[in-house]
Amino acid sequence: MLEQETMLQGCVWPQDGEKRYSVNCRLYFEQIINVPFPTIAIARRQLLQATRKQTRKVKMLASRGLVWGLQRGLWRGVSTTSHVCAAHSKDVSDDVIDCSIPQYNNRLDTPLPAVPFVRNPNAEQLKLKEKEKGPWTNLTKEEKLALYRLSHELTYAEMKRGSSEWKTVMGGIFIFIGVTGVVFWWQRLYVFGPSPHTCSDEWHEMQTQRMIDMRINPIDGLASQWDYEKKQWK
Repeated sequence: MLEQETMLQGCVWPQDGEKRYSVNCRLYFEQIINVPFPTIAIARRQLLQATRKQTRKVKMLASRGLVWGLQRGLWRGVSTTSHVCAAHSKDVSDDVIDCSIPQYNNRLDTPLPAVPFVRNPNAEQLKLKEKEKGPWTNLTKEEKLALYRLSHELTYAEMKRGSSEWKTVMGGIFIFIGVTGVVFWWQRLYVFGPSPHTCSDEWHEMQTQRMIDMRINPIDGLASQWDYEKKQWK
């Protein structure tokens, strides 16, 4: 048995594409196991070829699965978009804001927006814009205000004016606190048990006296605040 293990350890298997075998391998298979060595070599070569074929097949199936998944996801997105367009009977991109062009914003630090508030004026507004090109003394106060509204949606006073939203926020906070208090009160009555005896005042007094007797933290702690001669707090 020891001789067989020594010969088997001395075997040197060839790498892919090589046809050289050590002498110990041939002796081990032909003399001890009584199996022709070429038969073992052919079986091993066939096993390697089958393994390579199986690996290529797995890679091919994985690639096909990935391609199929991407195609299905893309088709689902396209079909969903077409269904949305058909359901709304309009282009979905109409409501999308194009950020590559200037947009109107009500901001205190931008007194002159890049674009006017009204981009597509009607016939009456166009007539007023033509009248604007003449002397402003011919314009009434209402027409001047209308011209201002064509360029700006809100005035500075309207932008600085506070809203009543804080009332809604505070109301929601109070409602949440009230509901939480009711739930906590119900738990104290029907869920939680009685408080343990270690929470009573008598237990706290005995615990404090025990700590004083043991002289716990005599430097800067509890014991340092107790006068052991007068038996009272300093």
